[in-house]
This record gives sequence, structure tokens and C-alpha cells, in this order.
Amino acid sequence: MSQKGKENLLVMSSVKKLGDFYLGIWNSLPHPGFIVKSNYEIVAANSASETYCSTSRTRISGRMISSFLSESSYILKVIRQTKKQQTPIVAHSVDIYWVGRNVEICNLYCSPLEGSDDSILLLIQPTTKVNKMNRNLLHQNAARSISGLAAMLGHEIRNPLAGISGAAQLLAQNANDEDLKLTDLIRSESKRIGDLVSRFEIFGDIAPVIRTSLNVHDVLEKTKELAKASFSQHIKFFEDYDPSLPNIKGNFDQLTQVFLNLLKNASEAVPATGGKIKICTSYRSGLKLLSMNKRIENLPITIEIIDNGKGIPSDMSDSIFEPFIGTKKAGSGLGLALVSKVIADHGGSIEYSSMEGKTVFNISLPRQGLDEDELSDYNIHSRLLSKDGAA
Repeated sequence: MSQKGKENLLVMSSVKKLGDFYLGIWNSLPHPGFIVKSNYEIVAANSASETYCSTSRTRISGRMISSFLSESSYILKVIRQTKKQQTPIVAHSVDIYWVGRNVEICNLYCSPLEGSDDSILLLIQPTTKVNKMNRNLLHQNAARSISGLAAMLGHEIRNPLAGISGAAQLLAQNANDEDLKLTDLIRSESKRIGDLVSRFEIFGDIAPVIRTSLNVHDVLEKTKELAKASFSQHIKFFEDYDPSLPNIKGNFDQLTQVFLNLLKNASEAVPATGGKIKICTSYRSGLKLLSMNKRIENLPITIEIIDNGKGIPSDMSDSIFEPFIGTKKAGSGLGLALVSKVIADHGGSIEYSSMEGKTVFNISLPRQGLDEDELSDYNIHSRLLSKDGAA
């Protein structure tokens, strides 16, 4: 080969490497990206777009972007403005309806593609997940903020309450029928206040909790047995467990209370006949959370509790994890606030989605730390399970 031929080959190789480099960046973007021509035809899409559109990039390319959107979509407006002005446009907190997805709040970035006369780069950043996580953190902080008040209540109310109840019991020994009604009322009301203080005191419990290695399926099965024996006799349960899940580090009793609370809420929401609750577990890498000690925690252990009930009222959707907010008239409004606090104390996150006929509570927890030998055993175990499943 001549010297010139070698030089051309070297140049072509360098160009290919540069192209592969930029292609790698394009496909590494965490948000869906599209290159759209002036006639609104999609000519390219990145890897994240496949998840967003629930189809492959080859099926996305060649389609009109309007086929994914409503006619009045803000995305079409932004593309038109970018095409007309030939300048980048950034839009924040825009409601976007994309075919096959619920309405989401998104940030949009739209820019003319450098080196092309009629191509436009469109990036979509859904912020719904981020907003939910921020709301969860606010709710967890609200739960923690009443810890001091809870501790004070436990001391300042419980002691005199015991005196009042004891005095009423002594008075009842020599009381007539009419006075007995009053002493019984005093004692029953004292007990009711005491029960409320007991529930409230949980928020003030700052003593260290013993956490051990747990299989989350053991906790779920125990909780399901308790639910069936007490309040869920009329409900049909379904399970979809991932048998290869690694252990978590947690407190068995606290997590049992969390899942029991969620199952009780679900059982009260489902219809009297045909009520269904499904419990799912899975391993999903990718979700990370900045913990209280400033460590970035990976939360791959996912537990979902799904019911076919009436759903959560839309006017309460942003506040159900706040203390003293509840959907039941007779409730104290502390149940889901306590759930949120316990999950946060375990380094995890909880969120939900709800519509008529389907409510999903999604809990994400960190896995127990593994050393290299344990990690190797877990990976081998997972591969064996995958082979068995494929067979």
C-alpha cells in the first residue's frame, strides 16, 4: 500500500473512532433524545428513547414525532419555534402527554443541529420522578420534625393520664349507677388518649434499632399470614417474587409493621367482592438516593403492593405521607407517615401511583453489603436461576 493510501486509511480510522466516541455519548444520555427533521420526521434516537417509547430505535426512526404526541403538544410548538428562530430553546416544567404514558412534567431542550440545515435536536427530561423523591424527602423530614414533640407527649401526658385513670377506678368502687357512667367514660377516654399517644410516641423513638440480615420474602410472607388472619379474609392474594433477591439489612418487626399497614390500607380500599392484592419483588439497578450520612445509596431491592381498589383521592395525592393526613375519617393520619419514616430510616424510598381500579405502592431498599466472595456466589446463583428459567 502506498504512503498516501496508508494516510487515508489512518484518517478514516480516526474519523470512525471519533464517530464511535460521539455515538457513545449520545447513547449514554440518561434522558430520551431525538433528532428531528424540519418535516417532523425522526431520523435518529438514543438508547434512552427505547425505554421512553417502549419500542426499539429502528421502529422510532422514520416515524413522525407527531404520531407520539397530541396535536396541541408543547413539543411541536417548541420544534416550530426552534426551526423558525434557529436558536436553542429550553422549556421547564411542561406537561407532556406521550402515547402510552401518563401525563408527565418534563423539561425540554430543543436546538438546531450544528452542521445540518434542517435537523433539530430534542431532549426530554421527565421530572416527575425527581418531584416525587423531593416530596418524599419533605414528608420524611416532617415526620422527623415531630420526634421531639412525640417524646414530650409521652412523658408529659402519659404520667398524669395514668393518675386520672387510677382515680376514676377508685371512684367507681363506691359510685352509684349514674356516677359509674361518668367514671367509665373517663376511663375509656383515658385509654383512647393513651392509645393515640402510644402511636404518636413511635415518632419520638430515637433509640438505635437492631438490624440484621433479612430475606424480604420472609417478612412479606409473615405479613401476609397476619393480614389473612385478621382483616383480609375476603381478599385474594397474588405473588410475583424474584427468588434471586439478595438479603437486606433491616429490622424484621418494623418492616412487618410497614407492610402490614400497606396491606391493611389496600384491604380497606378494594371492593367487598373481587378484591385483589398483588405483591411483587424485583431487582432493579439504577435508582440511587443521597442518604442522611451523605452517602449515595443504590436501591435495587424493589417491593410493590398493588390493589384493585378505588384509588387515592387526587386532592390528597401530594400529602398522603405527611403526619395527620389520612383518607379514613376514623384514622389518626399517622399510618403512612410512619411507613415513610421507617423506610427512610432503612435508607430506602417509597412512592406510589394511583388511579381508579389500581393503586401501586413502590418501596426501594438498599441491599445488604456483600464482600467479594459473597458477591461472586450471588452472581453465580443468579446465572444458574437464569439458565433454569430459560430451560
